[in-house]
Amino acid sequence: MSIAAVHNAPSLTASGVTVAFGGFKALTDVSLNVTPGAVHGLIGPNGAGKTTMVNVLTGYQAPTTGTVLLNGQSVGDQTPHALRRDGVARTFQAGRLFTGLDVLDNLAVTGVGLGHSRRRAEAEALRLLDWMGAPHLAELPAAGLPYTDERRVGIARALMFQPDFLLLDEPAAGMSELEAEDLAAIIHRIANEIGCGVLLIEHNVGLVLSVSHHVYVLDAGQIIEEGDKDVILGSQAVREAYLGAEHTEDA
Repeated sequence: MSIAAVHNAPSLTASGVTVAFGGFKALTDVSLNVTPGAVHGLIGPNGAGKTTMVNVLTGYQAPTTGTVLLNGQSVGDQTPHALRRDGVARTFQAGRLFTGLDVLDNLAVTGVGLGHSRRRAEAEALRLLDWMGAPHLAELPAAGLPYTDERRVGIARALMFQPDFLLLDEPAAGMSELEAEDLAAIIHRIANEIGCGVLLIEHNVGLVLSVSHHVYVLDAGQIIEEGDKDVILGSQAVREAYLGAEHTEDA
């Protein structure tokens, strides 16, 4: 790859992000980077600030200080819709499907919202459902879908027209071990076949470590560790964040 190509490669970066709600700091000086074709993990105990970080990166929460850069340019006050058009997609902890529509229409609505014709949006929706191994879901009502299918549909909807970045907020919550393994395979394919940069936010640490090239660990709103699987597993700071200093001293 040429120097010019590397310089122009897409990137999604948080730099020195702090989010304060009154006197409470949900995030303090957080910096991270998501690059295309790789899976990045974001883990941490309950209340660490993970979802707040996702909200900042996708335009749902403005940082108090710090910046979010998309392809080297500050996103400023861009709305979530504008960021989605620029290639930053996400899922939500709650599926947020349009329960009055069938699955195909849930995906097609996103395509139309991105500026495509209804016909092209439906064609892309069918292609994506087939790619995810779920073409049989197309005509089913979104209301009442089994939990795992609801999550798959949410991911497919976020992938409409191939965003550069996909942020997955707790996609494995409530899944069995086997279902989480299937999800891991989908995440690998999203990075490898579509070329998306994935940020995976999860309580399932084993899942994150199994699929991620680089992991960030948040605790009390601050990055306390980052690196590959071996770095995270060998970190005393990470053990203390999850178990508490007293337990790690006894171990």
